[in-house]
Amino acid sequence: MVQFNVAGREINIKIVYYGPALSGKTTNLQMIHKLMNPDQRGRLMSLDTKDDRTLFFDLLPVQFKTKSGYSVKLKLFTVPGQVIHNSTRRVVLQGADGVAFIADSQNDQSKNNAESFRNLQDNLAQNNIDPNDFPVVVQYNKRDLPNIKTPDEIKKAWADSGTPVYLGTAMSGDGVVETFVRLVELTFQNLDSKHKLQEKFGLDWKEFIASLLSTFGRQGNNAPPGLC
Repeated sequence: MVQFNVAGREINIKIVYYGPALSGKTTNLQMIHKLMNPDQRGRLMSLDTKDDRTLFFDLLPVQFKTKSGYSVKLKLFTVPGQVIHNSTRRVVLQGADGVAFIADSQNDQSKNNAESFRNLQDNLAQNNIDPNDFPVVVQYNKRDLPNIKTPDEIKKAWADSGTPVYLGTAMSGDGVVETFVRLVELTFQNLDSKHKLQEKFGLDWKEFIASLLSTFGRQGNNAPPGLC
């Protein structure tokens, strides 16, 4: 849940990268860290488990001040994908404001993707978060591999969900920033509707997204469109 530090005049937003084991959650965060302006990112930190990794880092305030002098800090986390670490996934998901679900594009991973997405919805509910009123963006990663789902197959599967879907190859950075920025955009809009961020703190989401894009050397004030 978004945290307001009135004394420090700071707004903290938590983003979690979720998905099956080895789908590319960690690689997405590593690439975001690599592509971002070094002056505007935090230290990359990793907590190793026996079979997987929970990786997280804090992004320093993205050089964006609201009209009332508040700054925004985005905190990014990944969860371990292994089934045996479900309790860890649930704990990491506590207080989340938005989720990037990283799916594996390979055809033989469809079942794992579906099970992991159901697990995400279950764990959101366990944390008293309504899955139907929560920002989620899906990325189909590993587009550079053979035997993967086609864009048409993916669009058909998600067409009626209303969930933004992106294609990505996290190892090369393709689709990484697009997925991240779209999620931040949806998360901000959701929080603004609930907490009146613009009204109370003078934080305009379009200006904020433009500032975020600029940290990656990109222009604009809207997230790039996805597959659907």
